[in-house]
Amino acid sequence: MKKTTPNLAKLIGLDLITVGRIPLAMLLLIFASAMAVVFTTHHTRAAISEKDQALKERERLDDEWRNLLLEETALAEHSRVQAVAKQDLDMKRPDSDKEVVIDLP
Repeated sequence: MKKTTPNLAKLIGLDLITVGRIPLAMLLLIFASAMAVVFTTHHTRAAISEKDQALKERERLDDEWRNLLLEETALAEHSRVQAVAKQDLDMKRPDSDKEVVIDLP
């Protein structure tokens, strides 16, 4: 007489389909929930990283804006404009007898 060994995978599959429907469904739901947590965590970390990069870029742009404001203030200073007009453009203040005052109503 020859003894045959039962196919264990087949027995487990049949048992899960017939008797273990609820535990199998619960197992699938737990797995799906775990995967959702992993994906949500990944997307949250990516969003936080993107936000940090945007904040760094904003700080850099704020610094550049402040520097440009300082440069604009320095270049628009009255004494500098007057010096550039005299030296580079050979301009001079008109005599008081050549000034014309226009009075608008």
